[in-house]
Amino acid sequence: MKQLLIRADDIGYSYAVNVGIARTVHEGLVRSVGVMPNMPETERGVAWVKDADIAIGQHTNVCLGRPCADPARIPSLLGPDGCFKSSREYRAKYKEGVDFVDFDEAVIEIEAQLARFLEVVGSDPDYFEAHAVTSNNLNRAIAYVAERHGYKNQPASFDPTAVVTCGSTPVRMVLRSMTPDYDPAACIRETVAQMADGDTTVFVAHPGYLDQFILNNSSLTTDRTKEVDALISPELRTWLEAQPDLALIDYRDL
Repeated sequence: MKQLLIRADDIGYSYAVNVGIARTVHEGLVRSVGVMPNMPETERGVAWVKDADIAIGQHTNVCLGRPCADPARIPSLLGPDGCFKSSREYRAKYKEGVDFVDFDEAVIEIEAQLARFLEVVGSDPDYFEAHAVTSNNLNRAIAYVAERHGYKNQPASFDPTAVVTCGSTPVRMVLRSMTPDYDPAACIRETVAQMADGDTTVFVAHPGYLDQFILNNSSLTTDRTKEVDALISPELRTWLEAQPDLALIDYRDL
């Protein structure tokens, strides 16, 4: 049996992103969604999906917006304006061999975001991971907090040949958005075709619509709208359900 988990990241990023994710949950194939606890639109986005039969995870965000923790306790994560340093800054420093994230400070912010998650969602996260940041110290902090609370840590690895463990399940992760001429439905079909018997694959999507906030703050734009269309497509659902020995799962199944 092959297992395919389709995940939608970024609940809370913006109003328009929330609308797109909600459509992929209520009309489409998404059964696992990641919540950015610190964002102004998080509560609204969670309200739109929390009654669905889905897995809801903490998509810890330390590269956009304001922190949940006391800013004075996490200076390594923040810029002069009191907002998180951007993902662009993380990537640039990482290329220089610099990881400016302080492990202890990262734990403080992750725990503060968890407290906000619990407040908004009203239940423990079904999985635990981080948003769009290249930092070994952050990854260690995510794993540490997940282990402390007994949550399933989803390590980030978007090399489709690499295997990571989530819970006790070996998984491969696929992220194809922002590739040239991206066709989400075709990429999902290709992913399934490449799976061997016994494989579990997480296909990471970022469905959403566009508003001025997302246009101002994200390099991932029109590919989000493509993913909405693909993930609510009856044709793609029919094709997936017709595949022999393929189960569509969520993080609660791992």
